[in-house]
Amino acid sequence: MDKGIILKVENLSVRLEGELILDNLSFEVKEGDVLTVLGPNGAGKTVLLKALMGILPLKGTIEWQTGVKIGYVPQRLPFIKDTPMDVGEFFGLSGAAASAAEIIKVLRSVGLQGDMLKKKIGELSSGQFQRVLIGWALVSGPQVLLFDEPTTGIDVGGQESVYDLLEKLNKERNLTILLVTHDLSIVYKLATLCLCLNKKMLCYSSPKELNPENLAQLYGGEVKFFQHSHN
Repeated sequence: MDKGIILKVENLSVRLEGELILDNLSFEVKEGDVLTVLGPNGAGKTVLLKALMGILPLKGTIEWQTGVKIGYVPQRLPFIKDTPMDVGEFFGLSGAAASAAEIIKVLRSVGLQGDMLKKKIGELSSGQFQRVLIGWALVSGPQVLLFDEPTTGIDVGGQESVYDLLEKLNKERNLTILLVTHDLSIVYKLATLCLCLNKKMLCYSSPKELNPENLAQLYGGEVKFFQHSHN
């Protein structure tokens, strides 16, 4: 694999229960890239992340940089919030064997205080819980983070703070990020690459190359899309 390439996917297809979910995808991601995966519901976005983690049967090849560590933040974990565990106990499930001091350092890096360790998971707001999940994914020291709709169920202010956090982590740690999202407005803020997916790959380009025509093809109708300017 070429130097600087952290992920190379060639001719990836996934079939589940006889249905073709992903059809012949090929793309690559460089170290420090932020790849946003766009597409309608049922397009195969979550399946793509699971295939990249090696937990689904597939055809084709997925090649990660040798020795790379991957962190994963799922779309939602509703059952976790009903369990009587605190944040410290939740981090104990990560398998990273991190000390309390290391966990506190990670929590602070995602904008949470150390006293959060003793709080019950069920007492956290949606935004706090999402930050805990991001910290949980970071505690093992990954070079790549996979995010599946990281702001689902969070209010608009909380969504902006989570995206600001991802931008900060990308810049400070040179983290490579693969982000599934429906939020078109965030593409220009974060993405270096966009993958338009509806079972097949409809586009693979820089955000500036996205246009109303390929978005309409992706979502099946007219899409209003505005480029946001950021300092």
